[in-house]
Amino acid sequence: MTMSELTARVAGLMDRARQDLTELVAIPSVADPRQYPPEECRRAAQWVADAFTEAGLSDVRLAETPDGSHAVLGHRPPPPGAPTVLLYCHYDVQPPLDDAAWRTPPFTLTERDGRWYGRGSADCKGNIVMHLTALRALGDDIPVGLRFVAEGSEEQGTGGLEAYVAQHPDEFRADALLVCDTGNAEAGTGTATITLRGLASVVVTVDTLEGEVHSGMFGGPAPDALAALIQLLSTLRDPATGATRIDGLDCTGTWQGVGYDEETFRRDAGVLDGVRLTGTGTVADRLWARPAVTVLGIDCPPVVGSTAAVPATARARVSLRIPPGTDPDTALRALTGHLSSAAPWGARVTVEPEGTGAPFRAATDGPAYRALAEAMHQVYGTPLAFLGQGGSIPLCNVFAATFPDAEIILMGVEEPRCLIHAPNESVDPREIEHMAHVEALFLREFAKTAR
Repeated sequence: MTMSELTARVAGLMDRARQDLTELVAIPSVADPRQYPPEECRRAAQWVADAFTEAGLSDVRLAETPDGSHAVLGHRPPPPGAPTVLLYCHYDVQPPLDDAAWRTPPFTLTERDGRWYGRGSADCKGNIVMHLTALRALGDDIPVGLRFVAEGSEEQGTGGLEAYVAQHPDEFRADALLVCDTGNAEAGTGTATITLRGLASVVVTVDTLEGEVHSGMFGGPAPDALAALIQLLSTLRDPATGATRIDGLDCTGTWQGVGYDEETFRRDAGVLDGVRLTGTGTVADRLWARPAVTVLGIDCPPVVGSTAAVPATARARVSLRIPPGTDPDTALRALTGHLSSAAPWGARVTVEPEGTGAPFRAATDGPAYRALAEAMHQVYGTPLAFLGQGGSIPLCNVFAATFPDAEIILMGVEEPRCLIHAPNESVDPREIEHMAHVEALFLREFAKTAR
C-alpha cells in the first residue's frame, strides 16, 4: 500500500470514526460506583472488545484487575521475525463535574466550530478511535505483532492495571509500547511526551487552641489556627514571584524540549487579564523541569455559617508535582520537613502523607523513536517535537520496570484546546485523522527499522 493510498484510506474512515466516538461518548463510563453504575464501565469495555475484535485482533477478552475494574486485552501474533507493539488506551472517563458549565450535553458527541465535544472525546476515547482507525486503514497489512490493552480505572488512580501487569507480565510484553493518553503540543505539531511529573501529597493540620473562643473576648493574643495555616502555606512560595520554594529541593531546572508560549499558556489555562503567572524561567521550565506546589483544598469554617470565633484548628491538602530526576520519597520528606518547621507562633503541626508517584523520562534513541520521527514528519511535515506533561501516569513506571528493554512512547490526540478533565472537553477530528495516520505509518516503519 502506497503512502497516498494509506492517506486516502485513513481519510475515508473518518465518518466511521465519528460514529465510533458518538457511541463511546454516549456511555458514561466513570469508574466510581458512588457516581455512576458499574454496568456503564462494563458496557464500554464490551464495546471496545467488540470493536477491536472486528478490527483484526484475536483472543480479545475482559480481564478483571485487582481494583475490580476490567481491562480489555487483545493480541495479534507477529509475522516471522517482526517486532511486537503494545497499544494502550483507557475507556473510563472523568465525571462531567458541573453539568451547567457544559454548553452541550456531556455524554452526547456534538460538533461545534469544527471540534467534537463530549466527555472523553479526547481523554481517552478519542485515542481509542485513533487506534481503531489506524488498524482499519492497514487492514490485513499489519507488519508487526500487536498487543492491546484498554484500562478501566485510569482516571480513578486505583492502580488495578498496574497490579495486573506485575502479576501477568507476559500478556503485555512488547518491543515498543504506545501509551496513547497524551497528545501534541498544539494541533498540527507532531509531538511525543517524553517526561511525566511525579507526585508527593500530604494533609497538613495546624492546631493552636483547645477549642474555638470568642473573637471579641480573646481575639488578638489568641493564636488563630487558620491564619497560622495561611502563613505556613505561604512559605512554600517565593513572596515576590510565587515560585515554589521548598527546603531541600532543587527548584531551578530547565527544559530542553519544545517550548510553551506564554500567551498560549495563558489562554489555555484561562488566566484572567492582569493576573501574572507564578514562578521564574520559561513556562516549560516551570511546567516540566521544576517542582510545583499546589494547595488543593482547605478545611476551615465556611463564610456562610461562620461565627465570631477564633479558629482552633485548620488543615489543608497540599500537592507537590516533581520532575524527572527528583526522588518522590525525598520530595515527600522535604515537603513534610518544610511544613513541620515553618509553623508560626509555635503552632502544632501534623503532616500526614497521602501518597507518592515517581516521575518518568523516556529514552528516545532507539528504533521505535526513529520510526515515530519518520511517521510524524511524513504526516505533519515538521520534525518530531518533544514535550513534557504535568500529569502522572504511574503505569509508565510499571512498564519501564517490567520491560527495561522496551521503548515507551507517549502520544495521542489530547492537545491543549481539548480541555481534558474540564467542562466542554473536545477533540479536533483532524488530530484523530492525522494521529491515526501517524500510528499506521509508525507500525510500518518500526517493522523495517527494529532489530
